Amino acid sequence: MNNDPDNILTNADEDDMEDLRVTLSLDDGLEVECKILTIFELEDQNYIVLMPEDEDEDDSDEAGVFIYRYFEDEDGNPSLENIEDDDEYEAVIEVFE
Repeated sequence: MNNDPDNILTNADEDDMEDLRVTLSLDDGLEVECKILTIFELEDQNYIVLMPEDEDEDDSDEAGVFIYRYFEDEDGNPSLENIEDDDEYEAVIEVFE
């Protein structure tokens, strides 16, 4: 994925993931507001799946999601990282589907 995850979590009420939002700053300078579909673990690494808000009406369009590695520092501040390895990405997609 070529999207740089320069992100900000907003409305961080962790009890209700549906209300959590991430703003992605993409390589082309656009910002995309996304809702968090899920955060899951695979082989001791957390991953996050994000859906752009404007694609909410068509939940069947899995091609419209963004998937990143997900980290939190010791203070609980989140950060995202691109998945560079094709084998890792395929394994993550398989678990997500």
